[in-house]
Amino acid sequence: MVNNAGITRDGLFMWMPEKDWDDVLNISLKGFYNVTRNVVNPMLRKRAGRIVNIVSLSGLKGNAGQTNYAAAKGAIVAATKSLAFEVAKRKITVNAVAPGFIKSDMTEGLNEKELSKLVPMERFGTPEEVAHVVSFLASDKASYITGEIININGGIYS
Repeated sequence: MVNNAGITRDGLFMWMPEKDWDDVLNISLKGFYNVTRNVVNPMLRKRAGRIVNIVSLSGLKGNAGQTNYAAAKGAIVAATKSLAFEVAKRKITVNAVAPGFIKSDMTEGLNEKELSKLVPMERFGTPEEVAHVVSFLASDKASYITGEIININGGIYS
């Protein structure tokens, strides 16, 4: 199961409307709860499963103008590690992937040329590159990896 829900409502915290805070946390964090809650019990009974959460570089290091998004994704980082402990004995792995700048709807309005200068690899990543990491974590090849956060960000943060 892959948790990939997320929205941004960027703005400085001091001027952030409560609705923007709630919307971001409800989609990302409450979405994680709702989806995971529905699949974890069948996985426990089956004694097998893979859960991969898509978090963000922002959830690991923070980012100005993204306090709500960083809080939501950071909470999922912590939940990933805690849930991994809870379900490991039943052969369920729980990991997360933390993308940096990836060409997607969420980065569509950003200045890719300028922001690429911040990335040691000097480019944005592709959805396919993220998908390969997710595919690996969801496979039996990753059966001994749990509670980990895999960064995929071109070296901008590790």
